Amino acid sequence: MSELKAEHARRAIIEHTRRLGESAAAAGPVAVVPTTPEWTIADLVEHVGQTQHWTAQIIEDRVTDFAQLPTGTAAAPADPGQWVTWLSGSADRVANAFSDGALDVPVLNAAGDDRSGARFWLSNVLNETVVHGFDAANAAGRADDIDADVATELVSHHLAMLTSPTWETQRPGSAHAIRGTGQTLQWLATDTADGAGAWFVERRPDGAAWRAGTGRADVTVTGTAGSLLLTLTRRIPLTDVETTGVRVDGDADLVRHWLENTAHIAD
Repeated sequence: MSELKAEHARRAIIEHTRRLGESAAAAGPVAVVPTTPEWTIADLVEHVGQTQHWTAQIIEDRVTDFAQLPTGTAAAPADPGQWVTWLSGSADRVANAFSDGALDVPVLNAAGDDRSGARFWLSNVLNETVVHGFDAANAAGRADDIDADVATELVSHHLAMLTSPTWETQRPGSAHAIRGTGQTLQWLATDTADGAGAWFVERRPDGAAWRAGTGRADVTVTGTAGSLLLTLTRRIPLTDVETTGVRVDGDADLVRHWLENTAHIAD
């Protein structure tokens, strides 16, 4: 499975941040975010902007150890009228941090998997921006399209996180719940070329594992890459077939169990 090119990811961060800011302004600061009901729109705006500034500093400072992670946070403007400008600044900063050559610099990979540190952080901040952009649009009653190649990258990131050493350490309940005795699930995107949007998951006794591609599975979930991403991150319900176009063939209980026991990556 090919990785999203850094330049494309950078553009997507800027574009989805712009949309998020506009949706947030339309919804208003005290609006509750239906997909993250413990948050208001003001909370969501601050979280995304802070995450972008924090990630940018990690790349700028070439952080290689958990002890070196930034401790400060950037405060969001109290005036919602300044949100779009503030978010534009945070998006530009993090996008610029991943300019040419940045993916090759030594940086901590907080997931502890086999990705480079910079690739992990690029996928992670893109995920935060895109998924929370959907949250803001949903709160404002707006549509928010996610390009198939961006969604494909983020489904892979999602599964990589759930099966990473860090997930086992920090979310042991989830990691234990998705172990199994060989049960298999696959997710197939209908809008990607050359089999790019195919993910095969096996629930093993020693932990869940995933790979790109297809196989003989106990259950197959099919839909656009964007709808699969939003289903996996529990932004849209698995059962809303008419609206989402997501289809489940096989053991639906296996899919429901997976979703119920995998915490939100962007929370």
